[in-house]
Order: sequence, then C-alpha cells, then structure tokens
Amino acid sequence: MTLSEINVLVGHGDRAWSKAVEEMLAPRGIRSMVASSAGEAVDILAGSRVHMALVDIDSQVVNGLSIVRAVRGYEPMLPCIMASVRCERPVLSRALELDVFSVIAKPVDTLILQRQLNRLFIKKYNSYVFSE
Repeated sequence: MTLSEINVLVGHGDRAWSKAVEEMLAPRGIRSMVASSAGEAVDILAGSRVHMALVDIDSQVVNGLSIVRAVRGYEPMLPCIMASVRCERPVLSRALELDVFSVIAKPVDTLILQRQLNRLFIKKYNSYVFSE
C-alpha cells in the first residue's frame, strides 16, 4: 500500500478534532474524506476505497456514532477510531457494541492519536505509515 492510496473517512467534528486529524494525515500524504452526515459517509464508502474512519462522537455537526453505524451497515470490517470528551462506561459500551478499534479522550493528544493510528495500520494493513 502506498501513501497516495490511503483514504481516511473523517466525521466532521469541532476545530480541535479537525486540526488533530489534519496534523496526523496531511504530512503523510494521506487523503482525508470528510463526511458531514451518515449519508455522506455511505456515499464516500460507495465511491472510494476507504481504509479507516475517525469520528468525533461529541460533534455538534454530526454525531460520530451515526457515522459508525452507517459504516457498519455498509462496510462492517472497516476499522474506526472514536474520540469523546466522555470516555465513560456508556460511551465505551457503545464503542464495544459497534466493534470500534479504539476510543480516544478529548481533547485529543496527537501523540496518542498517532500511536493508535500506527497500531491500527500495522494490525489491519501491515503498514508502518504512522511509525514515529
């Protein structure tokens, strides 16, 4: 897998979320495909090869859980990482139900996000694109 082939579905979130995601992906030449709704997420999945999804479940723009549910309906095995201010039992239970790869506390620590992305890409794609 080359860098130019990697597409990441990003649930449109707040400014801090968007910045953290951009800091991880852009320098590596990875394409962000932003969805502002669950329907847009499905449209992106239908039209492009997507390697993972990053969603903010606290977003005022679009609920990340609705994006993950839509992803699961269209592409059940697509790895997803969720971010939330509330990393408590109810959120973690929902993440487990949806087979989410990882839940990251907000505000997002870019080092933690990078480590989770690295872990995901090694495990799922045998790719070290996020290695430090």
